[in-house]
Amino acid sequence: MMRLNKFIAHYSTYSRREADQAILDGYVRIDGEIEKNPAVSVDERSANVSVSGNKITATDQFTVIVYNKPRGELVTKKDPQNRKTIYDSLSKNYKHFIPVGRLDYASEGLLLLTDASRVATALMTSKMERVYKIKIKGPVTEGMKIAMGEGLELDDASAGAHEYAEEGPMSFAPFYAYQVQKDQGDYSILKVAIGEGQNRELRRFFAHFGAEIVDLKRLSFGGIELNNLPTGKVRFLERNEYASLRDFLETAEKAAKMKQKSEKKFTGALGKFDKKFSKDGKFSAKPAAKDEKKPTKREFIKDKKVKPESEVFGTNKYRPKTDSKFKK
Repeated sequence: MMRLNKFIAHYSTYSRREADQAILDGYVRIDGEIEKNPAVSVDERSANVSVSGNKITATDQFTVIVYNKPRGELVTKKDPQNRKTIYDSLSKNYKHFIPVGRLDYASEGLLLLTDASRVATALMTSKMERVYKIKIKGPVTEGMKIAMGEGLELDDASAGAHEYAEEGPMSFAPFYAYQVQKDQGDYSILKVAIGEGQNRELRRFFAHFGAEIVDLKRLSFGGIELNNLPTGKVRFLERNEYASLRDFLETAEKAAKMKQKSEKKFTGALGKFDKKFSKDGKFSAKPAAKDEKKPTKREFIKDKKVKPESEVFGTNKYRPKTDSKFKK
């Protein structure tokens, strides 16, 4: 059984928030009857659910495309300033596809889009590698290298943010890998890999050190690469890329179910403790902190004559290991 709003978001292009709104507005029917409770349970195998007359079918089928986004396009459906968006360039066949994360107006490169919101959410919230090639003004300082290796905590990360962004703190996890490809004093070129997709994360990171990013291009996401895809063009995932993505989704869904079960057990146990010790008020129970496995931090190896045959750029299992093109 699954909550109605989750069922709609899981098997359609609706986000959870859009699903909630559609239900509350009376656009959702179960067996022909209007249902306005987002929390009602439905059977995935036999549910007859429709939104605005369109039936939502439980299926594991989905499509993912790779778009080589050019500069000067926004990753959004509509822009109040009438600037060009990716949907102005994409074929009408992809108008309902959901972008996996964002690339800002001045950035370019690989952008994944899918017709399944569950796939988009799983990828966006994952720690998969995002690999970028960037050009910054000025040299690469020792402070930058230390922060890339150890992470960074800022009380105010407004530098490098959107001009209308409010001041506020921001945490930057250690980079998965980095390589200084050119350092000529007036400008530098780096290849970096990170596992997060925070808003203008790299621009804010380097702006903290007074370095402006003048070029930013995403080269890959989770092992899926641009390869020779021309700017402004689209390709479908290859068979081995789909196989790896399905493995990732299966693992992520199993982990989510286990976490949910664990939280339910803890909540139940905590309830029992409260009943037993609530009179003296001295007992308190807190869930044990779960150590998350952190990805190995590595630098790209440059100009090294001998390197291990097994060395592959990346840390996640999503990348197909049988395809030589994913090797560094």
